[in-house]
Amino acid sequence: MDTLPLTVPPRQWAELEAAYARPPRAYHNFGHVQALLQHYHDVAVGPGWQQPVEVALAVLYHDAIYEAGRGDNEQRSAQLAVDAIERWLPDAGIDGDRVAELIALTARHGKLRAEDLDADAALFLDSDMAILGAPPAVFDAYDRGIAEEYAGKVPGFLFRLNRRRFLKGVLAQPRIFFSDFFHERYDAAARANLRRATA
Repeated sequence: MDTLPLTVPPRQWAELEAAYARPPRAYHNFGHVQALLQHYHDVAVGPGWQQPVEVALAVLYHDAIYEAGRGDNEQRSAQLAVDAIERWLPDAGIDGDRVAELIALTARHGKLRAEDLDADAALFLDSDMAILGAPPAVFDAYDRGIAEEYAGKVPGFLFRLNRRRFLKGVLAQPRIFFSDFFHERYDAAARANLRRATA
């Protein structure tokens, strides 16, 4: 893909797409990755990335392993990324530990503070949360997709309780997005979506 600052071998790309298809996913699929790649591009032509290759790989692998209700998805995805770098890009000078660190941070959405993050981490996490500021129909499809992924994994009432708690917690934060770049673009729309979803 033209957006990427590195060449991903075709077989690596095929493995990645296959990973995002298992198990079948309503939201955390390769379409989600493609949406983040658009945000990645927007940042690249805006404030820019300090470690563009590492962030790009974190975008590609951050939800490669995703089973709703499990607490180790991010850890397993991070390890998959490190293994893929060693297998497919061993001589590219990529900091695999940094890629893993960025992916691991996604497990802590809603629990991090801006002062705990460097610029790349803030922009990467904001890219992942930008769906909150999407047009209402896109946000609603995302919300339905999350519910669909949890169906049969967690009792419906418990999912709704925890989901509402998470969304209300995000809404209550002084800032939803860490970076000024995403805050200025998406904060107002995100708050409108979250108020509607938790009403």
